[in-house]
Amino acid sequence: MLHPTLRSVRWVLVGLFLLPCSAALAAHAKIFVARTSTGVVVRTPTDTMRITVCGAASVHVVVAPNIENDGNVTAGTPKEPWMAQPCTPAKFTLHIAAKKPATSPPVRMSNPLAATLDTGQIRVLISLDYGNLEFQDEQGNRLLREFEDRPRTYRTVMRNGELMYAVEDRFYPAVREGLYGLGQHQNGVFNYRGTVVELAQANTDVDIPLLVSTQGYGIFWNSAAVSYYDNRFATEMRLTSQAANAIDYYFLYGPEMDQIIHQYREMTGHAPMFGVWAYGFFQSKDRYQSDDELLKIANEYRSQHVPLDVMVQDWFWWVKQGDPEFRPQAYPDVPATLQKLHDEHVHAMLSVWAVFNPQSKNFQEMKARGLTIPGTTDYDATNPAAGDFYWKHFVGKLFAQGWDAFWLDSSEPEVAYPHSGQSDASLQDRKLFIGNGARYTNIFPLMHTGNVYQHWRETTEQKRVFILTRSAFAGQQRNAAVTWSGDVYSTFLSFSRQIPAGLNFALSGMPYWTTDIAGYGPPLARDTRDPAYQELYARWFEFGVFCPIFRTHGHRANNENELFSYGSVTPILIRYDKLRYRLLPYIYSLAWQVTAHDSTIMRPLVMDWRTDPHVWNIGDQFMFGPDLLISPVTEQGAISRWLYLPASPAWYDFWTGDKTNGQQRIEVTAPLDRIPVYVRAGSILPLGPEIEWAGQNPAAPIELRIYPGADGDFQLYDDAGDTYAYEKGAHSIIPIHWNEASKTLTIGAREGSFPTMLSQRTFRIVFVSGNHGAGASPTAQVDKEVQYDGSSVSITAP
Repeated sequence: MLHPTLRSVRWVLVGLFLLPCSAALAAHAKIFVARTSTGVVVRTPTDTMRITVCGAASVHVVVAPNIENDGNVTAGTPKEPWMAQPCTPAKFTLHIAAKKPATSPPVRMSNPLAATLDTGQIRVLISLDYGNLEFQDEQGNRLLREFEDRPRTYRTVMRNGELMYAVEDRFYPAVREGLYGLGQHQNGVFNYRGTVVELAQANTDVDIPLLVSTQGYGIFWNSAAVSYYDNRFATEMRLTSQAANAIDYYFLYGPEMDQIIHQYREMTGHAPMFGVWAYGFFQSKDRYQSDDELLKIANEYRSQHVPLDVMVQDWFWWVKQGDPEFRPQAYPDVPATLQKLHDEHVHAMLSVWAVFNPQSKNFQEMKARGLTIPGTTDYDATNPAAGDFYWKHFVGKLFAQGWDAFWLDSSEPEVAYPHSGQSDASLQDRKLFIGNGARYTNIFPLMHTGNVYQHWRETTEQKRVFILTRSAFAGQQRNAAVTWSGDVYSTFLSFSRQIPAGLNFALSGMPYWTTDIAGYGPPLARDTRDPAYQELYARWFEFGVFCPIFRTHGHRANNENELFSYGSVTPILIRYDKLRYRLLPYIYSLAWQVTAHDSTIMRPLVMDWRTDPHVWNIGDQFMFGPDLLISPVTEQGAISRWLYLPASPAWYDFWTGDKTNGQQRIEVTAPLDRIPVYVRAGSILPLGPEIEWAGQNPAAPIELRIYPGADGDFQLYDDAGDTYAYEKGAHSIIPIHWNEASKTLTIGAREGSFPTMLSQRTFRIVFVSGNHGAGASPTAQVDKEVQYDGSSVSITAP
């Protein structure tokens, strides 16, 4: 008798022959395969699998045990708020092959008899002996294969009084393959081959369950429960979830990692743009203790003409944590203070938490209404009514004062007041509004940032959302949220580990990331007057210039953290701060590519040179956008470092303009005031004027540095700098093309417009060569100056 799972589907036992029956395809031994309108259903002696075709390069796999399976298990988790776009069924073909499918090169399939689902870009082979899967590209090259022997296991567990499964899927990774993503982790590992990674939220550890491979595929492990990636044994890759109804994952094909990340964001949401000011410099410390101190520091930056865009007020500004009242003696008139900052073109960000003082008015009322997480002092971010309360009675009231951004600290979350640090998988044993905390352990940061983002957008379209937070989950990029790497130590070892952590975060589909420059501090609070710490700060600051968001923060032994407090390295810091602001036309254009085309700003080399094994384990170099190769110095006392230049017709030293060949490993000088930066041939690098805040001098000329050696393109983006009018088309793009053969630069006709757009602007063209167009300062003698009125114009190199 057929299991109830399959009574709605026609099944035909066909042995080795394909029957002309549209509803049924094959049954062999104890493996049954049936076509559905959206894909296939596969029944083995132990489990039932549903494969849904979501597009030419995406399939959704859900597998549940046959015991008590009523045939309607279509997801591993009942609710999936991280998904923004449900799977849309797409075209596919399904056939039986009595012989091995043609492959190039040949590969071993678990059984020569298999059903093959073909999406147009992916082939999914279903063994009719074992019921295991093999994923191939259209040329028959194996991408990934499940084990033949018990590829999938299910263990009944009791979680918070509810029976469910702990599930596991076992795969064979390729012998030569790099694996990345999975969020942000502090083990210093870039390529996860040979490692174990726990996917559970904790301070400094972030769960994003997207795995990407140099083989050209990605796996989105569709679970918010505590999960594990396990590749301790080279031939075995295990993915497990500790609380699920079924195994549930999406198999995504690129083959390029940008294409995989595009699919991830299509499923989970696209990243909006921040105001242009958010790509400038954030000044923060633990902590400014009055509005006078905030104003004093901002005035110091302005009086010394050092670039600054954001002042940050950290915690303990409150009378009681969770109520929107400031300590009156220290902050007598918050709106007036914010207005003074705004008058100086300084934005302001405020730290707010999800954990409350149990004596606060807001907590007392929320608890009475059932809006808190039982056994904690947190509001339940998964409860829409709690999200409404959190905005209406707390964050929304602060927003009305004039704050420009919110720092949602401790978003794993911590679960006890006062500040306890207890944030490791803290919701696993809790009851949430959305359901069992074991199923939704990792979801809090997504829901928390989503509450603020949605209410902010409903309140006004005139100010773009900016959220800084300590944790993240899949889909959070759609909430205008930046994740920082957490409360990391102030050591060179910690610094070196932030780079692969940030690169894997980027490969998890998350475009915006930052750190506490030179570490948070405790239990090792450092002194800004210490020469050893000044060296660390300078090296970390140089790296910070080339992070998507540029921010300093920390708890220092002498209670100072401004650029002026770092003694002999202060001139270095100011020079790099000014470089960041010169790069703003480049960075803001990259931000548009993130929003419009799902691009990634901080790019590990494996993104652009996926097939070069030399880059698979390089976790201390990255591309900043498509053009700049950044190689931070993370060794104390170092004055040089080795780096790898990937394949390119040429690379240019940013600081000297000297040209060298690609596909080689070189040692470069790196004194304390220099982070190695190389520019790829064919790059078009727009540099703005020296300014003190974003948008200060929009009519100033833009220097266009052209790096000959290959064809190149760049789209120079501009808009009003804030508001969401850009979503309605209020922006402009100037396409720029370099033709290497004819040595011609074409600044194309401008596309689009916005009300404050300049009708004309000046471009200062520099064709880079040795000691010409090099370094951070504006080039004194340019090759050509062009007055641009929006019409196409071409310039030939001298």
